[in-house]
Amino acid sequence: MSSTLVIHAHPRPGQSVVTQALFDALAPMDNTALRSLYSLYPDFDIDVAAEQEALSRASLIIWLAPVHWYSVPALMKHWIDQVLAHGWAYGGDAHALRGKSAWWVASAGGTEAMYAPGGAHMRPFADFVAPIEHTARFCGMHWLPPFVVHGGHSCSAQQLAEARAKLVEQFTGHQRTTLKTLEAQP
Repeated sequence: MSSTLVIHAHPRPGQSVVTQALFDALAPMDNTALRSLYSLYPDFDIDVAAEQEALSRASLIIWLAPVHWYSVPALMKHWIDQVLAHGWAYGGDAHALRGKSAWWVASAGGTEAMYAPGGAHMRPFADFVAPIEHTARFCGMHWLPPFVVHGGHSCSAQQLAEARAKLVEQFTGHQRTTLKTLEAQP
């Protein structure tokens, strides 16, 4: 059983620097399965049953994507719409994701200063997190604070190495916490 599932979505993976580096940092981690949506579904025809099966085997679900127009890329949004279906992920007696942990790992082209009053985006980054957070919470998932690499368009090799190390450190902590939570459940 895989304890972690990484759902990766970058519309131009060949041009990705930060998101690809984060993906590469997570790839060798123990008990981790990776699903790269733009490789699996270039036509946006998602195999819902396969995605739900992958989710059912995971206790920690990571949504890894660059920030696109203050949200996730189109295919990840489509994945959410299709896979997190009523009667499976939420509604009625649906409980497929209840108790699992969700973590948004994102890269943002804009610097932290751009996500502040007076900055180009005029709001703190946290203001743009709510739709992703509430999607997870609505499905009964535990929400972990997002991991965001800001200034992705101008990250130096040193900054990228530091971000990867910090991601791996936080990931290891989240995996440990998720495992302890599962062991404590009756």
